[in-house]
Amino acid sequence: MITGLLTLPPNTPFRGVIWVAEKLNDAAERELHDPGVLRAQLAVLNREFEDGDMSPEEFEPGRERMFDRLHAAQVGPAPNDRR
Repeated sequence: MITGLLTLPPNTPFRGVIWVAEKLNDAAERELHDPGVLRAQLAVLNREFEDGDMSPEEFEPGRERMFDRLHAAQVGPAPNDRR
């Protein structure tokens, strides 16, 4: 079944859907690893905590995840990272 889908002629609508899905995935990956986006998300997280919308128990794990993602974006993926 997979082979049949992958060998469809290039002008079939299904191939267009695959192309759009790949482009959306590429954009999501760029945003996921963009230091500017990560800094903005960290700022929102800090603001929510400072405004009292988030407890310290919610804030700390979120902040750690954001710092980990920011660090990974700056140094690049680990050699065995298969994403």
